[in-house]
Amino acid sequence: MSDEDIVVIGAGPAGLAVSACLRHAGLPHLVVDRASDVAASWKQHYDRLHLHTVKTYSSLPFTPWPHDAPRYPSRDEVISYFERYAEEHRITPRFGVDVQRVTRGSTQFAVDTSAGRLKPRFVVVATGYNGVANRPEFPGLDRFTGSVVHSAGYRNPQPYAGKRTLVVGCGNSGAEIALDLAEHGIDVAMVVRGPVHVVPRDLFGRPSQETGILLSGLPVAWRDALAAPLLRLAVGDLSRWGIVRPAVGPNRLIEEAGRIPILDIGTIAQVKAGRIRVRPGIREVVPAGIHFEDGRTEAFDAIILATGYRPGLDRFIDGFRSLADARGRPQQFGEETSVPGLFFVGFRNPPTGALREIAIEAPRVAAAIQAATCSRP
Repeated sequence: MSDEDIVVIGAGPAGLAVSACLRHAGLPHLVVDRASDVAASWKQHYDRLHLHTVKTYSSLPFTPWPHDAPRYPSRDEVISYFERYAEEHRITPRFGVDVQRVTRGSTQFAVDTSAGRLKPRFVVVATGYNGVANRPEFPGLDRFTGSVVHSAGYRNPQPYAGKRTLVVGCGNSGAEIALDLAEHGIDVAMVVRGPVHVVPRDLFGRPSQETGILLSGLPVAWRDALAAPLLRLAVGDLSRWGIVRPAVGPNRLIEEAGRIPILDIGTIAQVKAGRIRVRPGIREVVPAGIHFEDGRTEAFDAIILATGYRPGLDRFIDGFRSLADARGRPQQFGEETSVPGLFFVGFRNPPTGALREIAIEAPRVAAAIQAATCSRP
């Protein structure tokens, strides 16, 4: 086999994990990434970001976290870990290569890139589920006189000093950005459009991720039945502050709708203290503020759209719609898809942890490719 018989697209954590597993299996391969260094998207995250998952369950194959690392490593510590991982496993991606199209032929792929065409037998897509930022077009948004930025462009509270700021979205990024602003004295409100589960990052002294792992083998209905009384006790009724618990359990919402609970690291305390105001959905944006669905209009100077991402795989994978679920993610993870030789790694964000899932998927993919190289001509 030549290096180009196996192409891994992406040099983030999923691509690094797959590359390390392929190398340990003795399989030559090529890793390509449009960025200029490993885990480039992590270097664009906001300053205060920490892993919401425990280091014990957030390592990539073969390389545990150092013993002196904190339980929840910071963004910079995560970046350093990925950089050391690439060095340790001698992963040398070809950077600055933009993959434009992946097409399956009769016996191999045509991978068209900014550096020319590759013709591998196997393609592993590891570009992550944060491929394209979702930017909703609220009525009147183009007339807003303040600043508008997606959370992908948020770094720290400094540019928002003295500004009335609205964070649109209450996923983990939105909740943590709102917390970051509130802790720095910024006048901040957060849009919570509908019912949402709140799960403390640490529940009764134990990381919620560990509890999720312990329960992961149970049917989803059982997991939710066990979680309900614990969350009622730990979180309570937040409806007086504008946060309503869904009728459907958190695990079912994750599996069926991809709706991740707020993994709380302090946001709810700021909401209760009145330093983060909760607002309903946006009806219309007016030049100097927001008209909300409850009828009130409030003035704002800045809007941060914490409205998530989508993988964007349809941009470059020929026929991806036949492989996608309703949320634009691959239907199959960590195994060969219905397209011979095509694999996806790193497109799940389960309650047990995205990095943990990558560490499970990557060895499976390497083993499947190794087996296929022995059976295919």
